Amino acid sequence: MRRFRRLRQTPQMRSFVRENEVSVKDLIYPLFVIEGSNIKNEVPSMPNIYQYSLDRIDEELDKVVAAKIPAILLFGIPEHKDEKGSGAYDDNGITQQCVRHIKENYPGLIVIADVCLCEYTSHGHCGLVCEGHILNDETLPLLAKMAVSMAKAGADIVAPSDMMDGRVAALREALDEAGFIDTPILSYSAKFASGYYGPFRDAAGSAPHFGDRKSYQMDPANGREAMREIEDDLEEGADMIIVKPALAYLDIMKEARECFDVPFITYNVSGEYSMVKAAAANGWIDEKRIVLENMIAMKRAGADRIITYHALDVARFLEEEDV
Repeated sequence: MRRFRRLRQTPQMRSFVRENEVSVKDLIYPLFVIEGSNIKNEVPSMPNIYQYSLDRIDEELDKVVAAKIPAILLFGIPEHKDEKGSGAYDDNGITQQCVRHIKENYPGLIVIADVCLCEYTSHGHCGLVCEGHILNDETLPLLAKMAVSMAKAGADIVAPSDMMDGRVAALREALDEAGFIDTPILSYSAKFASGYYGPFRDAAGSAPHFGDRKSYQMDPANGREAMREIEDDLEEGADMIIVKPALAYLDIMKEARECFDVPFITYNVSGEYSMVKAAAANGWIDEKRIVLENMIAMKRAGADRIITYHALDVARFLEEEDV
């Protein structure tokens, strides 16, 4: 009889043989910057997550830096929205202003700029719209223009999340032509049309005003298709890959990790965050234990880094564990 329990007898022994660990270095924290002044709006469906105006965002950035979280993922919420999402590629747009502010005041922080039109369009879709149809090829030049604008502002990484076909190639070509050959592309390659995004759309003001996003985001039933999406984006020039959402798609992360030798990031999305927070608020679960268990599940599945709204909590939990 094998005695597996020999290696489980004490905390020290369990730590000694542990196969996977979560570190604060693994964390990427999403932030929402909103146009205006003196704004700190809590997102009702996401406890402890806020929209910050540029003059108040240091309140959160100071916490991120103090926690030694290495990177943030930035989403912008403009005051004006139009059918073409012009605020997305305005060099003086709210997101570009915020990127410059962060790089000037927090130069050690890695800034990942989300590249998508949905927060900037009056209709809430991720691409141009004509007679109710989301246009693919006509959207690509605007996404490319947005990526270049973010790189000019100082973004360390651009992350296309729109799910238009061919967008990675369009971004890579535009970035290279503009002289940003060293700016990496972190592609949301396996982004599923998930019900877990609801609270994010409250936070970013990006809910579509008609229809849904199922014609461009992936069908949750399809796993093999995700591998084709990832392969295509890598061939087009993606440097890193996102699988989104995280918890219901750990099988996708696991298979992708086995198929492709590139950095993988998973996005622990808003609905996953809010469910944990709601259950913890009701006393139904041990929040710290559940959050850390979720994080280790993502690492075990193969994620190199984790985008999560829990990031500040995780940093605190890990510090408590080390005491």
